[in-house]
Amino acid sequence: MKIIPYGHQSIDRHDIKQVIAVLKSDWITQGPKIKEFEDDLCRYTGARFCLAVSSGTAALHVACLAAGVQRGDEVITTPITFAASANCALYCGGKPVFADVQKDTINIDPFAISKKINTKTKVLIPVHFAGYPCDLKEINRIAKKNNLIVIEDAAHALGATYQNKKIGSCTYSDMTVLSFHPVKTITTGEGGAVLTNSKSLYEKLVMFRNHGITKSNFKRAPEGEWYHEMRCLGYNYRITDFQAALGISQLRKVDSFIKARQSIADIYKKAFSGNPYFDLLSEPRGAQSSHHLFAILLKDHYKRERKQIFANLRKNGLGVQVHYIPVYFHPYYQQLGFKRGICPVAEDFYQREISIPIYQSMSKAAMQSVIKKVLKVFTGYR
Repeated sequence: MKIIPYGHQSIDRHDIKQVIAVLKSDWITQGPKIKEFEDDLCRYTGARFCLAVSSGTAALHVACLAAGVQRGDEVITTPITFAASANCALYCGGKPVFADVQKDTINIDPFAISKKINTKTKVLIPVHFAGYPCDLKEINRIAKKNNLIVIEDAAHALGATYQNKKIGSCTYSDMTVLSFHPVKTITTGEGGAVLTNSKSLYEKLVMFRNHGITKSNFKRAPEGEWYHEMRCLGYNYRITDFQAALGISQLRKVDSFIKARQSIADIYKKAFSGNPYFDLLSEPRGAQSSHHLFAILLKDHYKRERKQIFANLRKNGLGVQVHYIPVYFHPYYQQLGFKRGICPVAEDFYQREISIPIYQSMSKAAMQSVIKKVLKVFTGYR
């Protein structure tokens, strides 16, 4: 039986052709395709500057470094996310602080953010869960009031819009982070990017990507053309040219990818409307999701049977997943002293959530199969 995965990359002949062309060229890394990809991302999102890196996790790390996160600083984020959204604070010596989520969108709750702010707070990292944009205007207002930096984790949200602006424009944030993992809307295999409108932040990001080394703006005359300086402790977070070539090709199709995902989401919503088994997320007003995930939220009776329901969905060929185990549930975070019960809405969501398949190359037959099998499995629990 062929499994229908919850997410999958869409690679065509043109993508492959572009990668092969770079592999046959003189530059396979640190060459012109990286800048071309960065420029294309700026044009698409509306941001002034872009830095492509080796992963979304690397992007989060360098964004926190550029924001100046250090020992003693606190970074507020959501527990309903991949661990990297919180780990990036730990990488810098800071402390992640978890704010609860809104029940209807499962995005971080601005009111909950406000209650967590103190004199140690430095950065807010809202995550656009499943591609549904957060309440960025309110988060931005809170940040300005408290002199905080906002880093949008838009790993799920390339192609989404908020207040008629593309996510990534940094209209309401200091930086936005993207991921190009294969399950994301576009892929470079592994890869990520940081977008910003700040030249000073961008210059810091560039150094942190490349070992903290710069070849410009010297305080003394260079000794020769070879001269460079290491100004800070940076990392090797560079992306390759052949990855960038794939990203360029993929980005040209991103709007068609989003349109396909929207169509699938609409079909699911119509098919599952009014069902007695599970609820669906609400799309925020003034925003359009990129539909990275399609989450179903089990009603009370079925919540108790989730483990078996999940197993039966997989037995029927659906590669379902759960997004996410609250970050502070993980043993590492428990060892750091985090306790269960600090974000009750998020914890209740975790007990109900199952992600069903959605990706742009899904066939109509696959969509209908998902709908049929989901309803079949739940019917057995009535």
